[in-house]
Amino acid sequence: MSLRRLFAVMLKEVRQLRRDRITLAMIVGVPVLQLVLFGYAINLNLRDLDAGIADQANTAASRALVMDMVATGVIAPVRQARAPQELMELLRRGEISVGVVVPPDFERRLAEGREAVQVLVDGSDTVVQSAAIQLAQMPLDGAGGARRPPQIAVVGFYNPERRSAVNIVPGLIGVILTMTMVLFTAVAIVRERERGNMELLIATPVSRTELMLGKVLPYVAIGLVQTTLVLLLGLWLFEVPIRGSALDVYLAAVLLILANLTLGLLISTAARSQFQAMQMTFFVFLPSILLSGFMFPFSGMPRAAQWLAEALPLTHFLRLVRGVMLRGADLLELWPDVLALAAFTVLMMTAAILRFRKRLD
Repeated sequence: MSLRRLFAVMLKEVRQLRRDRITLAMIVGVPVLQLVLFGYAINLNLRDLDAGIADQANTAASRALVMDMVATGVIAPVRQARAPQELMELLRRGEISVGVVVPPDFERRLAEGREAVQVLVDGSDTVVQSAAIQLAQMPLDGAGGARRPPQIAVVGFYNPERRSAVNIVPGLIGVILTMTMVLFTAVAIVRERERGNMELLIATPVSRTELMLGKVLPYVAIGLVQTTLVLLLGLWLFEVPIRGSALDVYLAAVLLILANLTLGLLISTAARSQFQAMQMTFFVFLPSILLSGFMFPFSGMPRAAQWLAEALPLTHFLRLVRGVMLRGADLLELWPDVLALAAFTVLMMTAAILRFRKRLD
C-alpha cells in the first residue's frame, strides 16, 4: 500500500471531476434543486382551487355565504354559472376543480335545517376532494345571525370511492414515457459518436433533419407498447376506467412521446458521453415528477413553480390523460394542452437540428 500512489489516483480523480462540468453541476445542483422543490414548491395544503359558482338564490345571505367560502382560501372563483349542469360541464373539461351550487330556496332550506349548499368536486384527484371537504365544516348563518351546524354537502365525481389507483395509474403512463423516451434519445447521438459511426453518417446523403427524425420515430412504437401495457394492467389489477375515447388516450400518449423524444434528442446533441446524457436526463426527470401534479397537487404550488411546471410536457399530458380517462372529456375540449405539447415538440426538434448542425461545422 503506497500512500503516494493513492494520493496520485485521488488527485487524478479530482482533476477529472473539475473538468467534467456536468458532474460538478450535479454535485451542487441536485441538493439545491431538491431543497428548493421540497421546501418551496411542494405544498400539501391546497389553496385557491379554481371554482365555479352557481348562485341561484342571489340574495344577500347567499352572496355572504360565497364570500365566506372564498375567505377560507380553499377556493378562488374563476367562473360564474346559471345552473349546476354548467358547473358539471366545466368540471368535465377540467376548467374548474370545485363547483358551488346555492339553490333558489337557500334561505328556507337554511331555516329548516336542511342541506342548503352543494359543493361539486372533481374527485379524480383525491387530494382536491379532501381539501374541498373543509368547506363542509363551515357553520352557516341562520335566522337572527345564529351560527348553525354545517349544512354543506360535498359531492365527489369521477372517483366516488376515493381510490388512489384511479388517479395514479393514468399518471404512471406519463411518468414511464418521460423516463424511458427522454433517456432513449438522450444517448442516441452520443452513442453514434462513441462508436465511431458519426463520421459514416455524415458522409452519407442523409440530411440532418432525416437523421434526427430517423432517430426519433422508431421509439414511438415502443412508447405505444408501454402505454398499452400500463392501460391493460391498470384495467385488470386496479379496475381503472377509461370513460373517454381510447383513441384520444393514444393520441395524447403520442404527443407526449414525441415531446419527450425531441427533448432527449436535444440533450443528446449537448452531451459528450452517454453518462453525461443520463446525468442531464435526471435534471429533467426530477422536476417533472415533482411539479407536474403526479405526486403533489398542482394547485398547492406557488405561482412561480406553476409557471415552471407549464414548461414540462408531463404537466400537460397529465391533464389530458386524466381528463379523457377519468372525466370522459375529449382532446378538442382540452385543446390548450394539446397545443402546448405540439409547440414543445416543434421547438425542441428545431433546436436539436440547429444545434446538431452547429456541432458538425
